[in-house]
Amino acid sequence: MKPSEKTIQMFMKDRFATDNGAVIEEVDDHYAKCSLRIEDRHRNAMGAVMGGVYFTLADFALAVASNWQKMENVSLNSEITYLTAAKGERLTAEAVCVKSGRTTGYYRIDVRDDLGNLTAAVTATTYRVAK
Repeated sequence: MKPSEKTIQMFMKDRFATDNGAVIEEVDDHYAKCSLRIEDRHRNAMGAVMGGVYFTLADFALAVASNWQKMENVSLNSEITYLTAAKGERLTAEAVCVKSGRTTGYYRIDVRDDLGNLTAAVTATTYRVAK
């Protein structure tokens, strides 16, 4: 479902991601889809999308998926695998909760370009800081 204005405003405070172009496309229980339009500032010296862009977008999707109802989760660990260079003009990250426990969660985040290519795969563990 489309994010509410309240959710959008809450995550505008995630300045690094939003200042670099990340936006929330969809949000649901333990799920988020976020995207970013690729610009020249996102490219490295070789002309490819910088690895940090993939990770920033994936991390933003993780934050939205795990906190959109209540800010209570932080990332404990994340691992990214870069699979192929992005083609096209947009990246999309989909975060899905694989396991939600009492204090920890485990998420998979797939980053794709607008041609549907899986460009990066991320796994992340979250920790619930609020009880």
